[in-house]
Amino acid sequence: MTTSQVSFDTIPNGESVDELIANSTTINHIEVIENVIDSLEQDDSAMISHPAEGGYLWKFKYGSVEVFVQLTGTTDEDTLTVWATVLKLPVKDESQLMRKLLEMNCSSTLESRFGIIENQVVVIATRTLAELSPGEVSRLITIVATIADNNDDELRSQFGAS
Repeated sequence: MTTSQVSFDTIPNGESVDELIANSTTINHIEVIENVIDSLEQDDSAMISHPAEGGYLWKFKYGSVEVFVQLTGTTDEDTLTVWATVLKLPVKDESQLMRKLLEMNCSSTLESRFGIIENQVVVIATRTLAELSPGEVSRLITIVATIADNNDDELRSQFGAS
């Protein structure tokens, strides 16, 4: 077949091939997040709010922790942040707790990490939406929920306020 014999189908609405590919691979992060939460939540505990500053905020119960999922928007520059509180400060032997958390950050938190937000020790993960797949969304939410639930009781019993 020569070049003159090749026929191309007309692309509807004058869209380019690049636009068609981009539109067909666009991920609905809100839908993905809600599906993941639906699979993890317990006791119909999931709630969603739309904060005044914009975006979305979900909260759900997983084991003995409450997990929060925040989506700042839907562009590539927006972020997905997942966190769960494992321990309130102040605690007994804070220096030993900090050492333990740093060691755990290095060895057992995968894409998440321990941190401190408003006098609370949390497990947290943050990622921009650029090139974020549904599998990665699921993994981030699941990792934070699981690591928080697997460690909150032990950290509270070992370091909880006296």
